[in-house]
Parts: sequence; C-alpha cells; structure tokens
Amino acid sequence: MHKTAPDLFKYPKYWASCFDPAPFLPMSRAEMDQLGWDSCDIILVTGDAYIDHPSFGMAVIGRLLEAQGYRVGIISQPDWRSAEPFKELGKPNLYFGVTAGNMDSMINRYTADLKVRNDDAYTPNNEGGKRPDRAVLVYSQRCKEAYADTPVVIGGIEASLRRIAQYDYWSDKVRHSVLFDANADILLYGNAERALVEVTHRLANGTPISDITDVRGTVVLRKTVPDGWTVIDSTRIDWPANIGELTEFERENPYQEAMQSSCASGSGKSAGKDAGNDQTATVQMAEPMAATAVAEETEVQTVRVIPLPLQRKEKFEKDTSCIRLPSFEKVSADPALYAHASRILHMEANPHNAHVLVQKHGNQEVWVNPPPIPLLTHEMDGVFDLPYARVPHPSYGNAKIPAYDMIKTSINIMRGCFGGCTFCSITEHEGRVIQSRSHESVLHEVEEMKAKVPGFSGAISDLGGPTANMYHLNCISDEIQASCRRLSCVYPTICVNLKTDHSETTELYRKVRKTEGIHTVSIASGLRYDLAVEDPEYVKELVTHHVGGYLKIAPEHTEDRPLKMMMKPGMGTYDRFKDMFDKFSKQAGKKQYLIPYFIAAHPGCEDEDMVNLALWLKKRKMKVDQVQTFYPSPMSLATAMYYSGKNPLKKVNYKSGRVSIVKQIEQRQLHKALLRYHDKNHWKDIRKALVRMGLQKLIGDKDHQLVPAEGRGQSTKAVGKNTAGKNNNKFKPTSRPANRKGARYTGKPSSSKKR
Repeated sequence: MHKTAPDLFKYPKYWASCFDPAPFLPMSRAEMDQLGWDSCDIILVTGDAYIDHPSFGMAVIGRLLEAQGYRVGIISQPDWRSAEPFKELGKPNLYFGVTAGNMDSMINRYTADLKVRNDDAYTPNNEGGKRPDRAVLVYSQRCKEAYADTPVVIGGIEASLRRIAQYDYWSDKVRHSVLFDANADILLYGNAERALVEVTHRLANGTPISDITDVRGTVVLRKTVPDGWTVIDSTRIDWPANIGELTEFERENPYQEAMQSSCASGSGKSAGKDAGNDQTATVQMAEPMAATAVAEETEVQTVRVIPLPLQRKEKFEKDTSCIRLPSFEKVSADPALYAHASRILHMEANPHNAHVLVQKHGNQEVWVNPPPIPLLTHEMDGVFDLPYARVPHPSYGNAKIPAYDMIKTSINIMRGCFGGCTFCSITEHEGRVIQSRSHESVLHEVEEMKAKVPGFSGAISDLGGPTANMYHLNCISDEIQASCRRLSCVYPTICVNLKTDHSETTELYRKVRKTEGIHTVSIASGLRYDLAVEDPEYVKELVTHHVGGYLKIAPEHTEDRPLKMMMKPGMGTYDRFKDMFDKFSKQAGKKQYLIPYFIAAHPGCEDEDMVNLALWLKKRKMKVDQVQTFYPSPMSLATAMYYSGKNPLKKVNYKSGRVSIVKQIEQRQLHKALLRYHDKNHWKDIRKALVRMGLQKLIGDKDHQLVPAEGRGQSTKAVGKNTAGKNNNKFKPTSRPANRKGARYTGKPSSSKKR
C-alpha cells in the first residue's frame, strides 16, 4: 500500500510565530536581544560554520522550524572541551538538535589511507581541527552536561549512517548504534523534515520525549518489544531445511538470549548452530508449564515470534510487526551475521513496505522506525523557498569558507538516488525515491541567487543534486513502487517500471538558460550515463549547452568482477554514452572531453583487475590524476563486504563464497598507483607487483606494455601534469588508527589542543 503523510506545512503554528523571520538565526545572546527573544525554543549544535543556504543542513532545519513558529538558535563549531560554550544561548525550551555537519566528522578528518587532513572546507579559512572526532557523540554529551534535563535530538548524515551497529573503519571494529553511545534521547535519520516537525510539535504540546516512539524516520531505545507485536526473527542465517515442520516452541525465540543457559538443563533439542556460533537449547512443547514460566519471566508472553524464512507463510499485521536483527554482540563477533544484518537493513529501505527493525544492545533494544514518507513536490518547494540569506553568518567577516564558495551559485533540484551503488551512502541517507522540486521553485531560486549572492555574474555552477539526471524519474506506478524491494532500479538492468524520459530535466535546463541575466548553466553533479543513453535528446541538450569543455562521469572500473560488487553497469554502456557525447560535441562544433572517475581497492577487486584497468587507460592515452581509494563509510553495502568478506547483495550464509578484499595499506596504495600508471614515482612498485603476478610481459616500452623496464625514464618527475598533486602519494607504510596510541575514541573528547 502506497503510504501518505500529513502535509509538512499544514501543522498549527507554535505561538512564537508572532515573531518575524530572523535575518540570520541567532548565534549569540546579543542577536537574541535584537530579535526580542528571551529564550530559544530549539538550539541547533553543528560542526559546520553556519551558512544560511539550502545546501547546508542546519540552515534548512533551522528555517523549517522557524516556519513552524519556533525560535531557533545555532551554536556553530563550539569548543567541545567543556560544557560552557553549549550554554551560550541559554537553556532551550524544547530541545537541543545535534549534528556533526554536512559531512561525517571522521571522513572529514581522515583520508582513505587514515592520514589526518589539515583542512576543513566547512570551516572559516579552511582551518582543520575545529570539530571533534565522532562529533555527534561529543556534542550530545556536552549538551547533557550543560542542561541534564533537556532532551537531545541527534541527526544529520553522521548519526543517520550509524543508526544501528556499524563497522567503524577508523577503529577497525563494530561500534554500537550512535544513539546508544551518545546519551541522546532520539535519533532522526535521512532528510528528516517530516520527523523533525512531528517530534517538535509533540514536544511543544507537552508529550514527554520518552513517549515519542512511533515517528517514522526516528530511532529510539526501548526496554522490550511492546505486547501484541509480531517479531520476524532474523537473528540466524542457518535455519534448518525443515523449519516449516517445527512447532512454535521449537523455533528459537530471540528474546530468550539472556536466559537460555538456565533452560539448557532441560530435555530441549538443539536448533543447530545459532548466530553466535554456539548450541542453544529450546523449550519443549512437552512441558507447557515451563514454557509459560519462561514467557512470564521475559514479560513478552503476548509477543509472537516467527522465523524469517516463514514470514511469507504466516499472517500478521504489518503495522505491528518488526524484524529482529542479530544483536550488537553477535554482529560484532560474527562478520557473516554483520553482512546478513546489512542486507536486511537495505532490503527494508522502501518507506512504503519497510518493517520496524529492532536490534538488541546489551539489555536495551535499538528500535528503528520505518523510513519517512518522501516529500511531495510542493513540500520540497516549500523547504527550498524559505527565507535563506544565502550567505555565511556575518560573524565570520571576510573569512573564506571553501564549501560555501563551491556551492553558492549551485541549485539543488532533487534528492535521493535509486542507483544503489554499494560504495555510496546517499541511498541509505536520502532514500531511493526521488524527491523533485517544481520548475517554478527552481526558477524562483535563480532570482534569489541573482539578488542575494554577492558578486553573482550570471554563471550557475551546477543544476543538480545527488545525481544530475534523476530529476522527476520515478516508478510508473505507486502500487508497484509500494511493493518493490530491489536494491537498485538500474542494476543489473534498468527496471522496466522506471521512467527514463528526461524531458522534465531538459525543459528545466532550457528555462533556466533563458532567464534574464543568466549566461552559463553548468552541470557538475554526477551523471548516470546508463540512464542518459535512454534519452538521446537529453544527452544532446547537455552536451550542446551545459558542458564547459569537460564532463565528469564515473564508470568506477572497467572489469566485471569489481563492477558487480559495485552494482555499476559494464563498459558497454560507457562506450554508448561516449559515442553520443562525441557525436553531439562534433555537431555543436566543440572540442569536449570526458573525465572518468575510477575507484581503487574496492571489495571484489583483485590486483589483475587493476592491471587491466590501467591497460585500458593506457590504450586510450588517458592519464587520470583524480583517483579515489575505496573508503569504507558506515552502513554501505561495500563496507559490509570489506568487513565481512561476504556478499550481502545475495542471501548470506556461512558457506557463501568470499569476496576479495584489499585491506593492507601497501596493496591499497598499489591499486591507486596502477590508476596512475604514468607517474614515474610508482614505476618501481608496479614493476615489482607485475613480476609477483607473473606479468613481466607488461614491463617494457611497447604500446601494449604498462611501465618501462628498470633503468629507463627514472626521472622523479611524473609524465604529464598532475592536476591533483595531493594524490601523488609515495608508498609509505602506515598503520591503522586502532594501532596508534590514543587513536581510538574513548568516549571523552581529548583535552589536548594538538590534534
């Protein structure tokens, strides 16, 4: 059933709507005084500089709450070494809202090779170290220190992608749900406008935050599953073949984990190897009194439990059913179970058919409500039409904030991504359902940009979003969409039910281009060329009018083995797009070039795959400089592969084949070096690898060979211009943060000024 939600802008406004919208949301007591406020209803704490622009989460959240009638203040990049900076605006009447910022604080701080970055594009003057590692945890704890009885609501991408137990690349272990560790009251995941508005109005109407447990797009902690619910048991991956013949009591009850050792002395049968790799006793039907006593002891006697394999054979109410994931203790000890849990999470991502997910952490349940219902076009318009100043807060003076300089002349026209690339977290955060703005709203933003952005010259740097060309592309049927559980709408092939007509996008490009005062409209967002080739008119429009000499696209690899693990199309689609690109560039009388992006060291990628990719590049005389090493970000499917060695794109069991994983730093650097085969600094290491692989025939000066023999061309200068010099890495072994003293997060922010 296709689900709906209350209109985002039809809630009764809070009493403070009598105040006019603030020129900027206040960051000091003095600004509050100027606005006539005696207090803030909500205080937002962020790891980014405050930029009042719809590309920055805190501005969107703050302005949306302001439109609902609340007084919203912002504490930006506070000194986290004490609670005092968190008292700057006084005690909020309703809650603190906490986010690490537009980027995950760990990805913002560390490279894929675990080296510390010295810059931060979201900070004035690009200064690094202005936010703590694991900022959501630290900020939440400081808010509780400042005002212990004030609710703390966490959100943003860092919290969103850590809503259940997740593998943490930086400490090389599985960590708890961030809600469990943060001492916060509720977590909002995804683009959280719906959840935020509902939670805020409930709090304002006097509902205790502990009673707000059923809002879509939220995660809360509970003691038990409520009475009357049906639990689909997904704690195991090795159910016996004859599971349908087992009696209700012979099926393992996941709620008995804490007391099964006391039942083991009975005459119960073993259900086989359980998720924790140990034998588990079950309660016998022959002793009903004992079974009843067990039910009373665990206080879940009215909770019905069915094994995951039987969920389609059993009848139960969808709205009062949940799926039990393997516990934190189990996924942290069993990588195969971790991959299984990751698969279940991604299968339950459709807001129209997703179940509640529940995962035990110690003696508490992490309760993940289904994803929020996507915003409709008029609601998206309402969010982007709020009165943003479109510039940084005046307190920053003339300081340069690189992230603002990059997006100040760009326009976001949509959200979401149905591509499902396993290395990317957009889908897990924003969802697969595309949420698009109207042409009128986008054109209004063009006028706002002309009026408010200092020095605007008429050039729009980007008209896109997570992808350039998914605008208004959705399923042809609400009913089909409501029942779909595909991980991707375009892999392994484009779904027959997906709209691929780009006419809405093409028409929007034309309207913006014709706007008075606009002379250039560039498209810089990532292009899904496998979709673009389905609409040659769109490709022609793009190539003729919106490519400034170079167009960046991301085939990511050339070899089938890693491409399958990425859920990316084969190179045949790339060739089709390149033919179109060259054809329409020639027709337009322009010399234009494709700039391909590739990923090194992705799960499923072997040394031979990287050699073949390097040969593909050399054959085409491509010398790529902007290359990326796979970064295991929280919650992505590729990260589950990286940690577990299993493939969660398929049903996981203990006998599943292993995925090739590149974890050693030297091998990761080799894969990156092969992408830059033309860099002489790396020839020695590439030669050594080729000899090890038995591919000495690729060493030499002929066209089909990859690098010259030793003694030839040993200058330390790289061939060609390195447009991304910081990627010109030497092969210096480094250890993981988990092996460096003090690198693991201890739960307390460091008091040292040296970071």
